[in-house]
Amino acid sequence: MAQLAAGVSVVTVRDGRDDLGTTVSAVMSVSLDPPLVLVSLASGGYLCEVLLRQDRWAASLLSSGQAAIASRFATAGRPSARHLVAGVPHHRGPHSDAIVVENGVAALEAETTQVVPAGDHTLFLARVVNVPYITPTLAPLIRLRGRYRPMGG
Repeated sequence: MAQLAAGVSVVTVRDGRDDLGTTVSAVMSVSLDPPLVLVSLASGGYLCEVLLRQDRWAASLLSSGQAAIASRFATAGRPSARHLVAGVPHHRGPHSDAIVVENGVAALEAETTQVVPAGDHTLFLARVVNVPYITPTLAPLIRLRGRYRPMGG
């Protein structure tokens, strides 16, 4: 599957006073009416555990200039997401209270409607409740063959 280019996103959630997030390349559109998306997370991760009890979360679809942000959120043993976005334009989503990274190609807030165990991952099917921004003029960041690349790069 590393031979298939995939868009890179950061999924975030607020858990009490803490913020969690991770880089994913498995966010996909499922339905336009109603607007549904799906995200796939490693079942053993803490973020997956939190999303099982926090229904609302955000996904920031990164742009080609945001590889450093993707790397920060992909690092093992990473600190709170609040520290990972230090110096990076961001805001809290009004519907999820999760961190939304700005200057990507798009962002969305979602509410999980169904959880599906799938091997060593868990699939979260979610209804889109807000789209904070769409920036069609920016190229997306993609992951191909284990590396971040700008679209067409």
